[in-house]
Amino acid sequence: MLRIYTRTEDKLVPFDAEKSTGLPIWLDLISPNDEDVSRVEGLLGVDVPSRAEMEEIELSARLYTEAGATFMTLTGLANLDTEAPIKTPITFILKGNTLVTVRYAEPKPFLAYTNRAQKPNGSPHCSGEEIMLGLIEAMIDRTADALERIGNETDGLSRSVFKTAQAKTKASTKTHDLENVISLIGLKAELLTMIQESLVSVSRLVAYYAATEDTSDNKESKHLVRLIQRDANSLGEHARALSARLGFLLDATLGAINLEQNQIIKIFSVAAVVFLPPTLVASIYGMNYDFMPELHWNFGYPFALGLMVLSAAVPFLYFKRKGWL
Repeated sequence: MLRIYTRTEDKLVPFDAEKSTGLPIWLDLISPNDEDVSRVEGLLGVDVPSRAEMEEIELSARLYTEAGATFMTLTGLANLDTEAPIKTPITFILKGNTLVTVRYAEPKPFLAYTNRAQKPNGSPHCSGEEIMLGLIEAMIDRTADALERIGNETDGLSRSVFKTAQAKTKASTKTHDLENVISLIGLKAELLTMIQESLVSVSRLVAYYAATEDTSDNKESKHLVRLIQRDANSLGEHARALSARLGFLLDATLGAINLEQNQIIKIFSVAAVVFLPPTLVASIYGMNYDFMPELHWNFGYPFALGLMVLSAAVPFLYFKRKGWL
């Protein structure tokens, strides 16, 4: 799909080749086919990178200048509100006053920015440069919202971990609840890793753009570049702090599960020790010797039972006094 926009009356509007003159200001390629790619390449005289080329991790394959155009690729995020967020490469191609975006997903920041820019006095869109920076800023804002949501959910997980660990419930129920917490922690940690990767790619793109493009004449663009760099760095630090907190919660959860398992093992160990003396008494009187005085004693059987009870009670009371039970 190819969406083409131009600027008319201080707002972004769909490009009409019959009514508009000159090149459009923004060409948005979404999961493009060969026809869309050929049309863009014919208009601007550049080679649009394929998806495989966009997914390369080398800086030389993501940030470069060719045929008078600047190619910049970052790792974007989509479906952040769902349980299955995804990473997707997004390429920005700047040539002159025209911007080309190539993507294979529909991140909400693109839709939000487009809706604002199509209103009078909306988001800045006087040039392809301003559109690119506006889109990146919208992606940063979206990432900040996601981090805020993860932080609130981490607070809930923290309360759940320590509340469950202290609850007086069945060990099996408590362990099952903590196992569910581990699954949630894993999902949040995976999303944080994706966010950190995206923020690093944004920082690299903006740093490369600031180093290669002359933004000194446009104070607003220069200010926006610095703002994006600062926000990306601060959000990266926040994401690392949340990752460390999730690591602590994971350790605490595993520790709580180990304590529950150790408690169960301790009960079995104490039970084995308590029943060992009665077993010894029963084994002694189970021996087949011809001469055993207690066998012909009228109180022999009650005496053996009492001895077994006493031998079990003494260790139990000792453990109880020591606080081991």
